[in-house]
Amino acid sequence: MTQSTAAGPIGIFDSGFGGLTVFREIKDALPRYDYIYLGDNARVPYGTRSFETVYEFTKECVFKLFELGCNLVILACNTASAKALRSIQQNDLPPGKKVLGVIRPTTESIDQFTRSNAVGVLATQGTVLSESYKIEINKFHPQIKVYQHACPLWVPLVENNEIDNPATAYLVKQDIEEMLRQSKHIDTLILACTHYPLLLPIIKRYVPEQVLVLSQGQLIAKSLADYLIRHPEVETACSKGAKTAFYTTDDAENFEEKAKIFFKEAVVASHIRVQPCNG
Repeated sequence: MTQSTAAGPIGIFDSGFGGLTVFREIKDALPRYDYIYLGDNARVPYGTRSFETVYEFTKECVFKLFELGCNLVILACNTASAKALRSIQQNDLPPGKKVLGVIRPTTESIDQFTRSNAVGVLATQGTVLSESYKIEINKFHPQIKVYQHACPLWVPLVENNEIDNPATAYLVKQDIEEMLRQSKHIDTLILACTHYPLLLPIIKRYVPEQVLVLSQGQLIAKSLADYLIRHPEVETACSKGAKTAFYTTDDAENFEEKAKIFFKEAVVASHIRVQPCNG
């Protein structure tokens, strides 16, 4: 980043509502910064889409956040982090702009939590197929064995506010049992989707007491705080007015209604259009 970069809000992007669970933790940990949250709710879910489609959609939304003045954008979406982050970082970033994901903060620190070196990853199908967690964990900690299980129904259950439905508990129980059946040594489960923390009370009901369940929000907030300390040129390009704005590519009223479930407070949202990037 250059000295001439005008300070702007930190952008938080997700394909839908799940990133609000991460944003909540970031805002609580770093309240003095300005933030813009953008949810691509009109095109959710990303988890079942191709790498190319996720890359294009993510890039369009990231560039919209750049257009709104953000110099730093957090992909608060595991699927976007798995399928789009590296390509955007390597090929698309304008001078003075940074994009970070949610996978590395979790994978870097996972050795602090597991004692058996056997870790389970619960995620969307797209994240599982990308093998991003396996690759990243083994890059930092080759001694850790990583097991994965896709839970494709969890996101729609959360988004449709079916958390208290008995059928949801039954599906969660089935997925947990399938996950743990892969190895009796698993002692840590990563909730590798930002929607999944809302299912935590149900998940814990079916996870043995000795198995730790990790949500990403706090790990990501801590990692971002450390990143800003280590990169003062990025930190100074983040404006500090404690202001927050919310945008959605879908209906703003519907976003406001559902966002309360994830963000734990009422929000005011605006509809926004994103356009294909040139080139």
